[in-house]
This record gives sequence, structure tokens and C-alpha cells, in this order.
Amino acid sequence: MTEQFGKRISIEEVEEGKTFMPKFDENGLIPVITLEDSTGEVLMHGYMNSEALTKSIETREAHYWSRSRKKLWKKGDISGLKQEIIKILVDDDQDCMIIRVNVAGSGASCHVGYKSCFYRVLEDKTNLKFIETEKLFDPEEVYEGEDNPTIL
Repeated sequence: MTEQFGKRISIEEVEEGKTFMPKFDENGLIPVITLEDSTGEVLMHGYMNSEALTKSIETREAHYWSRSRKKLWKKGDISGLKQEIIKILVDDDQDCMIIRVNVAGSGASCHVGYKSCFYRVLEDKTNLKFIETEKLFDPEEVYEGEDNPTIL
């Protein structure tokens, strides 16, 4: 399903050209870092397959591929915390992207209830310290009846 994107023919064209030629990994995925547009804060890291990327480009709303659930998901379909895409940045060899978004609702992007999925910092070799201490929504209420996407 990557036919809609440019064909990767030369390194020069990939690195210096104007054609979008995303490089998906062996699982058909490309990593995506999601930033809040107004602050530059990292909200989450996810993956897109060709379909998710195409839908994201067409709708200007973030779609991802859930590796744990093995399905396409539109961010905010259940929670209402949709991510409106402002800008898509592509790295030099086109195998990673950053999307800058505005988040609807409370502004949270994490299914745990925090604004960012990166709500803890490594304090020393084994201990995490919370840098976000307040949840913006109650996940049990918002995702009632849904499976938790975190896999042990």
C-alpha cells in the first residue's frame, strides 16, 4: 500500500529531493514523534503504517498503527482528544517523522490521563520520578469497557 508515495531510487533524491518517500521498517511501520505545536512539548511516540499515514495526510488528524492491538486507530476517537495535525516533519533519510499537533479537549494525549506519555523522568539507575503529577482526565471513565493497550 506504499504505492501512493514516491519510489526510493537514489540516496540523493531521498536526502535532498522534494519527493516524499517514507521508509517503512520490515513490519511496514514508520516511527512518529508527536509534539504539541504551541509549546514543542513531546506528547507521545507512536507508529504509522501506510494506511495511517495516508489517512493522517488526507484528514489532517493523527492516525496511528497500534502494535499492541494490531489495528489502525484514530487518536481521540474514543476519548475525544483528537490531534489536529499542523505540520509533518520528515527526517533526512525519511525513516522517521515528527508531527506537530493541536490536541482537542483537555489537551491530554496519554491514555493514562496525563498530558504527555512522557510523564516520568529517570532519576537514577532504577527509579522513576513523576514530572507530571496531575491527570487531566480519568482513564477508567473515558475508556470504560476498552482494553488497556499496555502489554506486559
